[in-house]
Amino acid sequence: MTDFKDRERAEEAKFAFDEDNAFRIAARRNRLLGEWAAQVMGLTPEETEAYKKAVVQADFEEAGDEDVIRKLVGDLTAAGCDVDESTVRAQLEEKAIEARRQFMSES
Repeated sequence: MTDFKDRERAEEAKFAFDEDNAFRIAARRNRLLGEWAAQVMGLTPEETEAYKKAVVQADFEEAGDEDVIRKLVGDLTAAGCDVDESTVRAQLEEKAIEARRQFMSES
């Protein structure tokens, strides 16, 4: 019985560890994505920092990436930038890879 409890605790710890890492990678991806969008919009360094935080916050609105995509497309369109949803989705994928690489190199 003890072996089963130990195994169960180990699985729970691994799950929590994996979830924490996924959260950190997603937050880093969102910051990178916010930085890219801020650059496209021509924001100042101070505005860029605030915008990166706003993109990270946008990810808490609903599960998945649609809330972040919606925010970026809306903000880029409002700023008069010629960027469509497919470009934002491509950047999201690119930044996800970059965020994972950065995270793994720090670990």
